[in-house]
Amino acid sequence: MTEAIAAVEADANRSADTHLLPFPLPREWGLDLYLKDESVHPTGSLKHRLARSLFLYGLCNGWIGPRTTIVEASSGSTAVSEAYFARMLGLPFIAVMPASTSPEKIAQIEFQGGRCHLVDDPASVVVEARWLAEDSGGHFMDQFTYAERATDWRGNNNIAESIYAQLRLERHPIPAWVVVGAGTGGTSATLGRYVRYRRLATKLCVVDPENSAFYPAWLAADWSVRTGKGSRIEGIGRPTVEASFLPSVVDRMVQVPDAASLAAMRAGSAVLGRRVGGSTGTNLWGAFGLIAGMLAEGRTGSVVTLICDAGDRYADTYYSDDWVAAQGHDLAPHAAVIDRFLTSGAWPA
Repeated sequence: MTEAIAAVEADANRSADTHLLPFPLPREWGLDLYLKDESVHPTGSLKHRLARSLFLYGLCNGWIGPRTTIVEASSGSTAVSEAYFARMLGLPFIAVMPASTSPEKIAQIEFQGGRCHLVDDPASVVVEARWLAEDSGGHFMDQFTYAERATDWRGNNNIAESIYAQLRLERHPIPAWVVVGAGTGGTSATLGRYVRYRRLATKLCVVDPENSAFYPAWLAADWSVRTGKGSRIEGIGRPTVEASFLPSVVDRMVQVPDAASLAAMRAGSAVLGRRVGGSTGTNLWGAFGLIAGMLAEGRTGSVVTLICDAGDRYADTYYSDDWVAAQGHDLAPHAAVIDRFLTSGAWPA
């Protein structure tokens, strides 16, 4: 047990902090946009932080032993990262995920030594994962319950502490807004708690894709809302409000059409010179709207959001015009909105 905890901690010690990249905007606006690049983690996404925390939580609670089979319900990125840590500890790993998960992510999980268990109904992945864990005598990691518990939100080099340290020398070191999506809700919980703990003026905006329960539940203040549908933007959105989502730390929520997420993803990739994933597009759409609002009000300041993962995982889906057309998406109107924003700062009412 001691050796396993040391091995997981050593991974954090080997990894340098992720970069905070400026997104170019006209300087005369007096507004800055930054993207925390979580794609540079060893497993290529924001979920590397979560997986490390979940393994430490499971080890320290005595839930994970030297021969425990690890089972997770995941749309891809969490599974990739958990497979990495399971292989590090010599443990079998099973990822339960929707059959619609991109082939690139399935291949990455298998590359890390994991096994993929695909289900047709995205809403049933958690139930299936619990059953598999019980049947194998293993441990269900349950990211949707334990994400906010496993992460040290007060500091200890979490993502919030890292962002503020990296902004220290910028012209607007305390951001007006931080924009994130919600899959488990763990990242928004960590950021929202940290902001309050440090008594900072930053507000938290959570962006939510189509089919997700978080936005309609927040709007109605009814946490029993269920959509019965899976999100087409991998890594964010859930058919039900998960236990790790803390609405009390969220200042604003924005529902983002899937076509807008993909249009912003492609526009952001063109500006940055490299492909980013669909959830990064969701983040950018939300950030652009907030910045346009600040500009219209004559305010200055900064906004921070995340590059959740790289776009090479989505070559056959989000970056495929044939796939986009088959989903019934029309990106052109949303691309026009983004082009207008980047040149004039205007945004639809």
